[in-house]
Amino acid sequence: MGALAASPGVAVMPAPEQVALQSNYITNFDFLNQYLPDVYEEQFERYGNRSIASFLRMVSAETPFSSDLLKWTEQGRLHAKYVNCSSDSAPGVDDATITVDDTLDPGNGSIAIRPGQTVHIYDNDTVTSTGSNKAIVTAVDTAAGTFDVAYYEAGGQVFAAADTVSVYVYGSEFKKGTAGMTGSLEASVEFFDNKPIILKDNFAVAASDMAQMGWVKVTTENGGDGFLWYLQSEHETRIRFEDYMETSLIEAVPAEAGSGAIGLTGPYGSGGTEGFFYVVGTRGNVWGEGVPETLADWDQLVKRLDKQGAIEENVIFEDRDLDFSISDMLAGQSTTTGASYGLFDNNETMALNLGFTGFRRGYDFYKNSWKYLNDPQMRGGMPDEAGSIKGAIVPAGEKTVYDEILGKNIKRPFLHVRYRKSEAEDRKYKTWITGSAGGAANSDVDEMRVNFLSERALCTLGANNFFLIQGA
Repeated sequence: MGALAASPGVAVMPAPEQVALQSNYITNFDFLNQYLPDVYEEQFERYGNRSIASFLRMVSAETPFSSDLLKWTEQGRLHAKYVNCSSDSAPGVDDATITVDDTLDPGNGSIAIRPGQTVHIYDNDTVTSTGSNKAIVTAVDTAAGTFDVAYYEAGGQVFAAADTVSVYVYGSEFKKGTAGMTGSLEASVEFFDNKPIILKDNFAVAASDMAQMGWVKVTTENGGDGFLWYLQSEHETRIRFEDYMETSLIEAVPAEAGSGAIGLTGPYGSGGTEGFFYVVGTRGNVWGEGVPETLADWDQLVKRLDKQGAIEENVIFEDRDLDFSISDMLAGQSTTTGASYGLFDNNETMALNLGFTGFRRGYDFYKNSWKYLNDPQMRGGMPDEAGSIKGAIVPAGEKTVYDEILGKNIKRPFLHVRYRKSEAEDRKYKTWITGSAGGAANSDVDEMRVNFLSERALCTLGANNFFLIQGA
């Protein structure tokens, strides 16, 4: 045997003609080994603007705070009314003792009814109700939560003793030359609080990879464009973190007693915070019958708003189902009531607009598509079931609040994004670089790490003015 090694063998040589020879035939053909690809320098944006943050930017005010806890007060009802009361008398009796079983007013700890006041008492059962009575209060036992009344009607009490009745005060009546009203009422206020959460994220790239230059023409979600020495993951990490700064305040819930999250001792979790959906679902109004499809449905929502703050202008942030439902309902008025569905001037080239930007039904409602509810990677990918969020009705008015930074009362929207800040530290949106590359020289790790941090909370003022539209 000769001493010639079998490997490496004879290299494949090109032939002067386009013919497959033993010396130039490649069985495992790799396109990139033979030709230089024609690469697009511009990245194609197949998903458009991928950011879903928009809601709080449109309807909230951002103000700083410098504590671990946010507290505020909200006005209670001006007039006294109790809806879970009963009488000790039978129908036809001229006077009675009314027992109040409602939760007592947290402002004064007793029933807000005094001798000499006049009250309206009516049966809560709208099917079997026999009417109502007007009466004057003759005595009040605050400890027992009862008050005595004398009826104005000659026929006496009209409802049965077992009936559950409601009572509200509408005035007072005194004889000439008598003393004034006994006692006084304290202002009814409710106290609320919320705590901030700390959000973090980061992106790291090895210093060696940073030396591999690559220029790509991009258009960012914030509208900027141009050629970048492109770090795709850093760019997307920043956008994703900015989205999380909003969605965390929308979706967050406080950790319940006995839950797994409440007892964590490591670096993760601090008890949660009260997000927008949680607060409105707990203290606001909830429509739980799917999307409202008829004017009768919207009449129910309007009547509830009458009983709350009665804000004149409201914005409907909606998913696509609610958007189509409202447009279909309004379009249907063209045939049922003769309402005009647009003026087209017989122009065959004019596009038909099948959508509506708003309507008035008791109040003004303006429609706005909520991208977060339609995004398939967020709420838009959830099944349409009971409790799913179809939209939210947000008041467009303002509340007068005291700004501790400015030291005076100012007008603010109902939603306040509060971020932690002091003279020495601003934690609204922090970003800094660590490592030994990219301009940083504060670590021996051969990388560049971009860090993101924010500490914030959402204060939902006047939650009774908001509506959640939920799936049935």
